Amino acid sequence: MSAVHFTIEGRIAELRLDNPGKLNALSVPMLGEIDARLGEIERDPGIVCVLLTAVESRAFCSGADIAGWGHLGPAEFARHWIRDGHRVFDRLARLARPTIAVIGAHAFGGGLELACACDIRVMAPGATLALPETSIGIVPGWSGTQRLARLLPEPVLKELVLFGRRLTAERAQALGFVAEVADDPLAAARDIAARVVTLSPRACEVAKSMIHAGCGEDRAAMVDALAGAAMASSADREEGVSAFLEKRKPTFTGS
Repeated sequence: MSAVHFTIEGRIAELRLDNPGKLNALSVPMLGEIDARLGEIERDPGIVCVLLTAVESRAFCSGADIAGWGHLGPAEFARHWIRDGHRVFDRLARLARPTIAVIGAHAFGGGLELACACDIRVMAPGATLALPETSIGIVPGWSGTQRLARLLPEPVLKELVLFGRRLTAERAQALGFVAEVADDPLAAARDIAARVVTLSPRACEVAKSMIHAGCGEDRAAMVDALAGAAMASSADREEGVSAFLEKRKPTFTGS
């Protein structure tokens, strides 16, 4: 049975975590499912916004499933568990469509890191955020000290990681990490997504790439993508490709 449900309504896609026995803790199969669904979203031009939420009412995501990594040796843990998680989270962060994390309950460890890979976050009033890894002798491994360092002030991130404190929804919103706090965060997120549907998908995609290039989210790839797109629409590119296929010397005009 799938632990990640995927639905499309209109032009909005929803990914819903559903591993209630473990408070939506992320397992290797769940990471694989998220990865596969992101691939489907990337290939579907009809999708213009993505919501990431959870079926479980007690937790958005309690982190990484200890049963999935507790038995791994140091090399295997670093090479596979950490890198596989990073690969999936990076794919989510770099998705061309706007993404919204719907945090209806607590988001801890890998769950918080998953939420921070989305563009914005909507949160329920009673939900909290935490990075409890140091309490079990490990450190945040899926961008908790990297991507979150760009989204939260350094002292606040240190509160979470070094002092084991939780961040409330209200404080997270005051810090700019959460866009909206709502009693029904899913309904609020859907309202936001409905606005995205009225915008230009291509303009949103390019604007997201520009923002990511500016803030350091895979800057090199974003710069290359923007430059490549600009050249793809040029007459010189069309002439160069035609000349190559026709086995002749190209005549470039600079347009």
